[in-house]
Amino acid sequence: MTTRTTPPFLPLTARSRDEAHRTATSLELFFDLCFVVAVAQVGAELVHAVAEGHTGEGVINYWMVFFAIWWAWMNFTWFASAYDNDDVLYRVVTLVQIAGVLILAAGVSRAFEEHDFLVVYIGYVVMRLALAFQWLRASRHATDPAERRMCRRYAGGVVAVQIGWAALLLVPEAARGWVFLVLALAEMAVPVYAEKDAPSTWHPHHIAERYGLFTIIVLGETVAAATVAVKSGIVEHDALDELLPIAAGGLLIVFAAWWIYFVVPAHDRLTSSRQGFLWGYGHYVIFTSAAAVGAGLEIAVEQAVGEAHISRLAASAAVTIPSAVFLLSVWLLHARYFKVGIAQQLVLPGASLAILLCTFAGRWAVLAAGLVAAAAVATGVTLTARTGGRDTDEALA
Repeated sequence: MTTRTTPPFLPLTARSRDEAHRTATSLELFFDLCFVVAVAQVGAELVHAVAEGHTGEGVINYWMVFFAIWWAWMNFTWFASAYDNDDVLYRVVTLVQIAGVLILAAGVSRAFEEHDFLVVYIGYVVMRLALAFQWLRASRHATDPAERRMCRRYAGGVVAVQIGWAALLLVPEAARGWVFLVLALAEMAVPVYAEKDAPSTWHPHHIAERYGLFTIIVLGETVAAATVAVKSGIVEHDALDELLPIAAGGLLIVFAAWWIYFVVPAHDRLTSSRQGFLWGYGHYVIFTSAAAVGAGLEIAVEQAVGEAHISRLAASAAVTIPSAVFLLSVWLLHARYFKVGIAQQLVLPGASLAILLCTFAGRWAVLAAGLVAAAAVATGVTLTARTGGRDTDEALA
């Protein structure tokens, strides 16, 4: 029996975009699971803020902290797709990035409750400096001048914007929203600037798989959070009649979300850097809405048992709005490119609108939204079966 040994140092050179059988590694899966710890913390704080009646403030904090989590995850994912050589140094630096997100997760409560972003910032520094080191290492081993310039632009951009994030700790609280917006745009401009001369060699199948896996993990966290909330409501408040429609509707929403996201081969759309940027950036909406569905289900449960200081309408909206946003954003990003005919194209936008209208269905709002989501899946399957003989390329034209 032979054992696989990991070499301590290998050249960190670009991998081929046409590499066969490229799949996610165990380190990448571990990376994702640790990032979901931070996602869970952000979701829990969103639940607390909304349940206490601080919806606007809670949503803004949620968007800001989730951006830090998502952006760090996304940058690592695309870098690893192009440069993962799996040597000891690469693994150690990746583990440092994981440590950074765990530090960030530890500071989420203070960021929400006390508007103190210091610990979040420290965690972000750890993640981002580790990534900059990886880019510098890649630039050292690059043989093409354009590729070397791209790697150095990435490293310099990451460090420069990271320094800018210190402004969140220094400016008055009233100005933080604008500072965040400017720096978030600067972050998203770094890849565009870095790759303007030479694109990185990310792998379409690998990227699609990585995003799909993270979507599954976020949806799984949604199920876990909702299950704990329902169990707590039944055990502590004996409110089975109130909670059963929420549990059933929530499960249908999550099942439908999984089905709708994975029904089309996303990698077929990733044929250029421009499409890759739009697709990758757009997933911020998909990830935030998917995680917010879980938070919304917890809020609906707390309102049903009398622990949330909000109306039933507001609690219902906490589920229906992110559910509708998820369906619509999946349609906008890639599902619509695989639809044939106006009937197929209207399924997801129509379902999104119908789910929003379910907000006004009282105690049955979540169940109604779940039934609409399930009906959208059934309708899509039926329409696809009827046009099954038509060439898929027609939808891509």
